[in-house]
Amino acid sequence: MAFNFGAPSGTSGTAAATAAPAGGFGGFGTTSTTAGSAFSFSAPANTGTTALGGLFSQPAQAPTQSNQLINTASALSAPTLLGDERDAILAKWNQLQAFWGTGKGYFNNNIPPVEFTQENPFCRFKAVGYSCMPNNKDEDGLVVLVFNKKETDIRSQQQQLVESLHKILGGNQTLTVNVEGIKTLPDDQTEVVIYVVERSPNGTSRRVPATTLYAHFEQANIKTQLQQLGVTLSMTRTELSPAQIKQLLQNPPAGVDPIIWEQAKVDNPDSEKLIPVPMVGFKELLRRLKVQDQMTKQHQTRLDIISEDISELQKNQTTTMAKIAQYKRKLMDLSHRTLQVLIKQEIQRKSGYAIQADEEQLRVQLDTIQCELNAPTQFKGRLNELMSQIRMQNHFGAVKSEERYYIDADLLREIKQHLKQQQEGLSHLISIIKDDLEDIKLVEHGLNESIHVRGGVFS
Repeated sequence: MAFNFGAPSGTSGTAAATAAPAGGFGGFGTTSTTAGSAFSFSAPANTGTTALGGLFSQPAQAPTQSNQLINTASALSAPTLLGDERDAILAKWNQLQAFWGTGKGYFNNNIPPVEFTQENPFCRFKAVGYSCMPNNKDEDGLVVLVFNKKETDIRSQQQQLVESLHKILGGNQTLTVNVEGIKTLPDDQTEVVIYVVERSPNGTSRRVPATTLYAHFEQANIKTQLQQLGVTLSMTRTELSPAQIKQLLQNPPAGVDPIIWEQAKVDNPDSEKLIPVPMVGFKELLRRLKVQDQMTKQHQTRLDIISEDISELQKNQTTTMAKIAQYKRKLMDLSHRTLQVLIKQEIQRKSGYAIQADEEQLRVQLDTIQCELNAPTQFKGRLNELMSQIRMQNHFGAVKSEERYYIDADLLREIKQHLKQQQEGLSHLISIIKDDLEDIKLVEHGLNESIHVRGGVFS
C-alpha cells in the first residue's frame, strides 16, 4: 500500500461545478485550453510545498492552539453551561463525543462550543499502520493521477487521455506524455502514473522533474481542466530526503499520542522501506482494507499466471526430455553405424599391408582383454550369469506372450519313457483280451454243437 506523500489536488466547489457530466469518459480530446496556459518549467510562487503538501507543516498560531486545548479540557471536565448538576451529565456527553470524534461540546454560554473531530487527542478510533516509502527520484518525473473511472475505461481510451494531457501542457511538440503504469483502485477508481519527456533542439531528451510537472498541474486553470478529465487527485511519486523522514518521525501526527507514535517507530518491521502512518476513523480503516483486498486480488492473479506458466514449462520439459532421449538413441545408432563404416574402410585401407607395431600392441591388448573375459572367475562367469538371466526373462516373456508351456528335456524324456511303458502295458492287455475272446468263441462253438446233438437224440 503506497503512502500518499504528495499533496492532493483538491476539488473545490467551483471546480466541481465545472466537472464533466456523467457518462462517457469525461471528454478526452475535447478539453479546451485556456489562453496563456502553455507549459512552463517555472513553478508558481504558491506551490513550494507541492510534493509534501501539509504533511510537515506545523501550526503557527500557538496561542490559538492553547485556547483550543483549554476549551476542550473545560468541555470534558468542568462545563459551566447550566450551573447545576446537569453540567456533570453534559461533561459525560462531551466526553462520549470526544471519544467518538464527532459533535460539538458546549461548556459555557459566552464561549462557542468545541468542535470534536477525529483528530482530537481524545478520539479512541485511532491506530498506527505502516506504508511503503516511494523510492523514485525527482528526476524520474513520475506523477500520479487518480481518475474517478474504471480501469477498463482508462485502458480503452488511453490514447485519448495522452492527447488530452498533451493539450493541457500547451500542445508543445517538444513534449511527449508517456504512461508508466495503470492500476485499479477501490471504489471504481484508477491510478495512472505518467511522466513527460522534453526533447531539446540538439536532439537530446530528458524527463521533466516530478515536482515541476506537479506544480504545473496545481495551477488553478490546469487543475480545472484535469477535473474535467475525471482527475480527483494528483501527487508526485518521489522519495523523501533523510531530513524529511527525520522530521516526520520526530513530530507525531495531530491527535496521535506521542507514546503510541514512539512505540510504532520501535515496532516498525522494516524502517528502511516502511514508515508509520496514522489511521483515524473507520473510513480510513475501510480504505486501507479495500486497498489491501485489491492488492490481494492482484497478487492472486499474478500467482495464477505464474502457475499456468509453470505448468506449461513442465509440459515443455517433459516433451524436451523425450526428444533428448530419442536423439540420444539416434546418436548411438549413428555412432555404431559410423564405427562399422570406419572398420570396413580401415580393413580395406590396410589390406595387403603387414601388421604395424602399434597394431601389434593393440592386438596384444585385445588378447589380454579376451583372456580376462574368458576367465571363469572373472567377467565370463558374470556374463554367463547375465546371459542366463536374459534367457530366463525371454523364456518367461515368451510364455506370457504366447501362453505356451515348455518342459525340461530330462523331464520330457522321463515322461516319454513312462508313456511308452503305459503304451506297452496297454498293448499287452489288448493281446490278452484278444486271446480270451478267441477262447470264448471256442467255448461258445462247442456249446452250440452239443445242443444240436442232444436235439437229434431226443427227436
